[in-house]
Amino acid sequence: QVQLVESGGGLVQAGMSLRLSCVASGRTFGSYGWFRQAPGKEREFVATIRWSGGMTYYADSVTGRFTISRDTAKKTVFLQMNSLKPEDTAVYYCAAASRLLSVGVQTVSQYDYWGQGTQVTVSS
Repeated sequence: QVQLVESGGGLVQAGMSLRLSCVASGRTFGSYGWFRQAPGKEREFVATIRWSGGMTYYADSVTGRFTISRDTAKKTVFLQMNSLKPEDTAVYYCAAASRLLSVGVQTVSQYDYWGQGTQVTVSS
């Protein structure tokens, strides 16, 4: 049974950092992604990483501030978030795709499995 479990969310002030973790159980996948959803908005793409090779891609809004990485031994994907802004406030979701996805802006429908989400709140 596949499970993705996120952790690391919280309440921080603008300019501070957080690191999110996503532990995958059951198997490894071709691609992993982080998405976020703010109240009243659609879920949006944040970053993606290929499990093999580690190629990454980011949304324009987080490029230069966020870093996605993985620990293959621990089957864990991370999202390091620096220089946080109030507009980064959202529920952050980890997602996994069975197949290897093209690197670029990705959509919710491309992913097969989702975590439960972790809240990130950035105060001004």
